[in-house]
Amino acid sequence: MGSSSPLQPIGPLRDDDPRRCGPYTVLARLRESASAVRYLARGGDGTPVVITAPRASLAELPAFRRRFAAEARTAERLAGGWVPEPLEVSVGGPLPWTATPYVPALTLGEAVALAGPLPERAVRVLGAGLAETLARVHATGAVLHGLAPGTVLLAADGPRLTAFGALGAAEAAQARAGGQLSVRLGYLTPEQAAGHEPGPPSDVFVLGLLLAYAATGTPPLADADAIADAEPALGAVPEDLRPLIARCLAKAPEDRPGAGEAAAALSLEGAAALARGGWLPDPLTEALDAQAARVAALPAPDDEDTDGRTVRVGRQARRGTAADTAAPAGPVVPRPSAAAAPVPPPLPLPPAPQAPAPVPALLPVPAPALPAPAPVPALPAAAGVSAPSAPSAGSAGRGAGPSRRGLLTGLAAGVTGAVLGGGGVLAFASGDAEPPRTDARPAARPRPAVPGVPPRPRWAHEHPATARSTLHAAVWRDRALVLTTDAHTTAVDLTTGKRLWQAAGAPSAHRALTFADGRLLVAGADGFRPVSGSDGTVGRPLPYPAGVRLSSVAGSSGTVVWFTGTAASRTYLFAYDTARAEALWRIQVPDGRAPRTPVHEVLALRPDMLVVRQDPASLTAAQVKAAKGLAVFHAHDRATGARRWFRPFGAARPGGAVSGDESGRLYTAAGTGLYAFDTGTRRPLWQLPGTAAFGRARVAGGTLFVADRDQNVHAFDAATGRARWRRGTEATAGGDVPEVTVGPGGRTLFAADGAQVTAFGAGDGRRLWKFQDAGVRAPGGGDSSAAYSVSVAGAAGVVVRRGRRFYGLPVE
Repeated sequence: MGSSSPLQPIGPLRDDDPRRCGPYTVLARLRESASAVRYLARGGDGTPVVITAPRASLAELPAFRRRFAAEARTAERLAGGWVPEPLEVSVGGPLPWTATPYVPALTLGEAVALAGPLPERAVRVLGAGLAETLARVHATGAVLHGLAPGTVLLAADGPRLTAFGALGAAEAAQARAGGQLSVRLGYLTPEQAAGHEPGPPSDVFVLGLLLAYAATGTPPLADADAIADAEPALGAVPEDLRPLIARCLAKAPEDRPGAGEAAAALSLEGAAALARGGWLPDPLTEALDAQAARVAALPAPDDEDTDGRTVRVGRQARRGTAADTAAPAGPVVPRPSAAAAPVPPPLPLPPAPQAPAPVPALLPVPAPALPAPAPVPALPAAAGVSAPSAPSAGSAGRGAGPSRRGLLTGLAAGVTGAVLGGGGVLAFASGDAEPPRTDARPAARPRPAVPGVPPRPRWAHEHPATARSTLHAAVWRDRALVLTTDAHTTAVDLTTGKRLWQAAGAPSAHRALTFADGRLLVAGADGFRPVSGSDGTVGRPLPYPAGVRLSSVAGSSGTVVWFTGTAASRTYLFAYDTARAEALWRIQVPDGRAPRTPVHEVLALRPDMLVVRQDPASLTAAQVKAAKGLAVFHAHDRATGARRWFRPFGAARPGGAVSGDESGRLYTAAGTGLYAFDTGTRRPLWQLPGTAAFGRARVAGGTLFVADRDQNVHAFDAATGRARWRRGTEATAGGDVPEVTVGPGGRTLFAADGAQVTAFGAGDGRRLWKFQDAGVRAPGGGDSSAAYSVSVAGAAGVVVRRGRRFYGLPVE
């Protein structure tokens, strides 16, 4: 590779380079890409930052400036994890720019040119970090389009991704007549070569290209024709990585793994954990140290300040230059709050044609061409990329030009005026789109644009942790998501995801109770507190019976709530009428195994009685012995609370999956079988054998839906047990049994587990789409490996929950 460094030296400023961007003094050139220049700068405190600004030939284009503003918003929303967080953004002056913290880093192309192929562990860290970010993007149904050797940075603690759209992946960007911005792309995927729109699997294909390139130093597919037809050359890829990379490079999109699956396969504990203690070979570590030393040696900025306005950006003042002051006011992108979570929720990206697609706020930095060393290898280029208007013979032979209508259509969601052809050119006109949408009205479509792609969430909400970290969710009137914690109750608008109100006077360790008449009650320490669902006003509590401390809510129907409470060292099951604010009856129940207070759940309701089961964790040794290891169910008179009977049903165990329905049927899972019982006659109705343990069933419209541990979802006739359909979620068998939820209107069924949410057509079992998040540990963040769950939100669709993160998905 030669003795001279293949890295572009930090270069001096040119005459047309900016000297000042807001409060930052620009000191030197760092890298240059097809559409932007990255500069090293220092703030007033001497901290080094990276300023990204457009090339002078592009800065005046309205189309570029609008996209630059959209890119800035995208960068802020995805900030955290392996996406650098913008410090400040200016989009209204003569020269748009963004500022991010400086971190010593090399592009992937520079790293391979300097040290050759990366070792397997480094490839795993690189791939896991990129896949984690892809999973966050794909969870919204969007496509990244930003992976390339020059858009991925290698830092000491892991990779960084700096591009999020067509501009980021560009090999060339130039102004055209009429104020258009022309962007030429450098690679294709098989589906693009076949004339189809790319989806999330397209990003996974490019991830496979990058990983093979990082592991071998050469592209696995030589050109566009090879991408379309040839098998990738993976002989030099380490054996343990080869199967995954081969799957990523499958020609058929449906044969590729999801981004979350790829992340887990590369590093089950997450990229950050695998990178601890160092992950780069010594030559690259030395190069990072040398780069950091060169940056430290740059001259300190002058203390002299420039005249100009000061604009408040979040909690920080952004100081503009005199030129900025004279420029028309433009949108300012705020800096994220310091209290924001380190890994924010996936971004809902706008659909076509109302808004431009999000592209990178920090534009890509491909490996520079240097006179001394060998050129940095690049990913396979699309046919005919030598000039925007000149398709190659290979592409012409394959029907280049307008006949390949889907070549780049939809390459970035919301892009209009795509120029098709073998060169892969996109044109953005000066008036081709409206200004970027704000968070107040994020765009969303009720159906996915591409089969198999989930609808884009309308919003995402990350709820902060509290002292005891309790968090329960309920839906009020299909208008608000009500979140109760030990600190307060919060309402989130189901349409926008914005916080409607927060009531500090209504903390609760229990799920909020909602009623058909619109009332909202929160179970507090002194009683059920009425809370206005519209504005969060807290009313006077409906007191519990004298001396009673509520331990758990068992269920509710109409205006009646059943709950377990303690009084005078005894435990009771109560029926409480919330309309009259009085207890209807109480009946003593076993105290439970110390120190637990028993928790009861209402499983089935008949007009004359209710059937409950005690939480197995609170069963005493005497209860377990008396029941001979079986689950015991109790029936109580609805009017008086008198016990009607108590008995086991079949071979159901205390912790087994059990559910009931409004007809009074009870459905129990035991072994690998599923059983139905009539709680009125206490007789079995039907039983079904299975091959794996069933989970908890749900009944809607006379159909019983249930999943099993083999990741199969079943639909049966609830009355007879006759099978209607069975489908697989395609998740790994043997994990969590998916939790099934019937969507609004009963048309869609959701199966949620620790890996994903899978949507099916409730009538015929058609697999519609999957929703995934990264599910891995991010730098500075916590573990986000919680299982998914789904709540029905009526006309607003559904709410997908994972830990403390919630997404609003529009679903028909």
